[in-house]
Amino acid sequence: MELKLKSGFTFDYGNLVGEGKVTKDDVKELAGKIDEANKAIKVMREEGIIRGHLSKDGTPEKVYFSQLPYVEEGHLNSPASIKHLKELTASVKNRVDAVVSLGIGGSYLGDKVIFDVQCGEFWNSMTTEERGGMPKIYFSGNNIDPRRTGDLIKELERSARIAKSHLKRKLVVDLMVISKSGGTLDTMSNFMVIYEELKKNPDIEVEVIAVTDPNEEKPTILKKLAMDNNWPQYSVPDGVGGRFSIFCDVGLVLAAVCGFDIEAFLNGAKDMDIACQNEDVWQNPALLNAVLKYIASEKYGRDMEVMMPYGDYLKSVSEWYIQLLAESLGKQVDRNGKDVYYGRTPIVAVGTTDMHAQTQQHQEGKLNKVVQFIRVENWDTDFVIPNSFPEVKKLADISGVKMSQALEVARQSNADALASNNRFNALFSLPKLDAYHLGELLYMLALTIAYEGELADVDAFNQPGVEAYKRIMGPSLQALKK
Repeated sequence: MELKLKSGFTFDYGNLVGEGKVTKDDVKELAGKIDEANKAIKVMREEGIIRGHLSKDGTPEKVYFSQLPYVEEGHLNSPASIKHLKELTASVKNRVDAVVSLGIGGSYLGDKVIFDVQCGEFWNSMTTEERGGMPKIYFSGNNIDPRRTGDLIKELERSARIAKSHLKRKLVVDLMVISKSGGTLDTMSNFMVIYEELKKNPDIEVEVIAVTDPNEEKPTILKKLAMDNNWPQYSVPDGVGGRFSIFCDVGLVLAAVCGFDIEAFLNGAKDMDIACQNEDVWQNPALLNAVLKYIASEKYGRDMEVMMPYGDYLKSVSEWYIQLLAESLGKQVDRNGKDVYYGRTPIVAVGTTDMHAQTQQHQEGKLNKVVQFIRVENWDTDFVIPNSFPEVKKLADISGVKMSQALEVARQSNADALASNNRFNALFSLPKLDAYHLGELLYMLALTIAYEGELADVDAFNQPGVEAYKRIMGPSLQALKK
């Protein structure tokens, strides 16, 4: 059983629906909630309103993430904003040596997805020509780790010595700091340390790009710094929570500095949104995904979701999804203030790596998990496994097939084994790993969360649990100075 879109994107739910699993009768019994969820998401699309949603300040707040795939005048992503991003690409190309992206949460996780898919692990080892004139990319600000921060500074200083010795010029480093408030401890502490240390080095030219709240009447800390220092500015807009922000400037600035196809990415998201406007649950990928996972959790106790892509550079998709699911749906109270302690626990896994690490638990542990696979059907790079040692039968037996074929045999074997022991699993299949299909996948997952929030009657767009530790942390930091 599968739902396949015109693009080739496929949701195979055959190991999630049927006898001994979620049944079609289960879905029928949920018809009333499904109808209400469809109505709620339609209102969100048209008006930006989610029932009962309040900002962390307790005031009504609109939700605009479903607008982001549509590049139109008056939208958060407009022709002018896309032009501004293209200007950033032109500014860094063949001029800036390195960009340090400083952010945490969605301001890091979404950017890391784009980097992994576009650039891969060895980007910074390539020559400028091999990178198409784009800069090296580093990440910081996603933890307060003095050792790694020091190592990053040393790496940039090492590059500066090489630039001076071989190119007879300064190293140009852009610090791209992403914070709506400008007061994010993890991000701003790293930014200030790196900024001050690099400024001390006469062989490094430091530039800053600020991605922050665009409000000029009541500027945030970072906004005011950007205005005072004439730093280039990009927006962390109202109405888009960090975990949904990969589709706006927060994610697209990273896309702009590494040559990622922004238009294709947003077009993939847009086409997925159009497909998800179908009110038939069996024809709407995001709604179907939400309904099946909700029923699996609430009726069958499968309240953990293992996100298991088969591909090293998709691990960051799992990490991005962890925040999306956990922060959106891990809620103590429903919209009526009743304690419900709702939420499904997300778990990162990667095939085939975690077939050797986690699958024993998936296969024989508690019956509390849905394993969600991601597959790439056609890889840009592939190799036939050679028969290097024909005298060794076990090695000869695995030769003669493509690596991609072996990878798929491993995934399918895992899925079949899980299904044979009443272990729920499903598959998202991408025709290829590119910007368009990545946009489809990520947007479908984001919209799934919106639908599931309606089914569970919790606010998928607030994060009161995050604010709780922040209220404690501020005074504790101040106490250290006394």
